Amino acid sequence: MMVVAIGVLVVLVGGLLALAKLLRGRNMHIWLGGYLRRRVPRVDGPVHVMFCFVDHYEPAWGKVDLATQRARVDRWCTDYRAMASRHRDADGRHPQHSFFYPEEEYLPEHLDKLAALCADGFGEIEIHLHHDNDTPENFRQTIAGFCQTLHDRHGALSRDPATGELTFGFIHGNWSLDNSRADGRWCGLNNELILLRELGCYADFTLPSAPSDTQTRLSNAIYYATDDPARPKSHDTGVPVRVGGTPSGDLMIVQGPLGLNWAERRKGIVPRIENADVRRACPPTRARVDLWVRTGIHVEGRPDWVFIKVHTHGTQERDMDTLLGQAMHDMHSYLESAYNDGKRHVLHYVTAREAYNIIKAAEAGKSGNPNDWRDLVLPPPPHRAG
Repeated sequence: MMVVAIGVLVVLVGGLLALAKLLRGRNMHIWLGGYLRRRVPRVDGPVHVMFCFVDHYEPAWGKVDLATQRARVDRWCTDYRAMASRHRDADGRHPQHSFFYPEEEYLPEHLDKLAALCADGFGEIEIHLHHDNDTPENFRQTIAGFCQTLHDRHGALSRDPATGELTFGFIHGNWSLDNSRADGRWCGLNNELILLRELGCYADFTLPSAPSDTQTRLSNAIYYATDDPARPKSHDTGVPVRVGGTPSGDLMIVQGPLGLNWAERRKGIVPRIENADVRRACPPTRARVDLWVRTGIHVEGRPDWVFIKVHTHGTQERDMDTLLGQAMHDMHSYLESAYNDGKRHVLHYVTAREAYNIIKAAEAGKSGNPNDWRDLVLPPPPHRAG
C-alpha cells in the first residue's frame, strides 16, 4: 500500500508541476485566478449586445512594397463594403470596423481610402502606435501631430465639445501599453497613461493581450487606471466603471473577452485561451460568439448592456479570407439570428468611439436603448457627421 501511495503522490506532484509549467509558459498565472473568481450577474430582461471590432490595421506589415500595401487597402475597401452591406443590427446599422492606424506607417493615400469607406457608414479611424525606448517629448509630438493630420487631412477623430480638443481611441503596438513588457521593450514610458490622457485619448482598447506577459491581472473589465510614473504597467488593476460613479485616475481601459474555451479544446483535452483574436488560425465560430456573450463584460450596475470587443491584424493576407469572406458572413449572420430577437437579446454594431459613449451613458445612469447614446459625449468625426 505504501508503494501505491507513493506512486500516486509522485503522479500528482508531477501533474501539478506540469500544470504550473503550462500556466507560466502561456503567462496564464497572471490572469487565471481573477478569471476563475469572476461572476457574471444574472439578467432577466433583454440583454443589449454592443459588438465592437477593432483592428491593428497595418498596411506595411512585413515591410512590403507600396504595391502590396495598396492591394491590401484596396481589397479591404472593396470586400469589407460588400460583406458588411449584407448585415444590419437592431438599429439598421451595418457592422462597424474601427481602424486603429499606425502613425509610423502613415501614407495619405491609404487613409484617404479608409476615410471614404468610413464616410459611407462602415467604421471610424483611431490611433495605433509602435515605438521603443521613447521619450515623453517625442511621444507628445508624435501623437499630437498624427491627431492633427488625421483630422485635417482625412476628417477623422472627434473633438470634445467641452474642450474643443481632438480625441482618439488608442491601441498600443506589441501590446506594450505603459511599458508593460517584462523586458522593457516596445515602449519606454512608465507615464504613458498620463501622456495619453493629456493628449486627448478617451480610452485604450489594447487588451486582452494574453498570452503575452503584457496581459493585466484584471480581465474582462471596463475600468479606470491610475498611472504611477515610477513603475510600468500601472493599468494592471483599476477602478471599475460603475453606474452612478465618476471618472477617476488617468485613462479608461476597455477590455475584450479573455478566458478558457472548453468547447474548442486542443486535441480534445486542453481548453484554448480565448483572447478575442479573430483570424484564420482562430476563426469566429459560433462557440466563440457564444462565449463572448456569456463573458458579459459590462459597466458595474448595468449587466444588461454587454460589450464585446474583438480584435485582429486585418492586413495580413493569410487572414483576409477569414476577415472578409464567408467566415465573417457566418459570424454576423449568427449574431443577428441568435442575439437579436428583441426579447432575449438586442444587437448593436458600434465603433470604438460609440462603445465609449455608451459606457459613459451607463456610468451616468442612462437606460433604455443604447442606440440613443452612441454620440452622448463625443460626436461623430467629420467624415461621419456629413
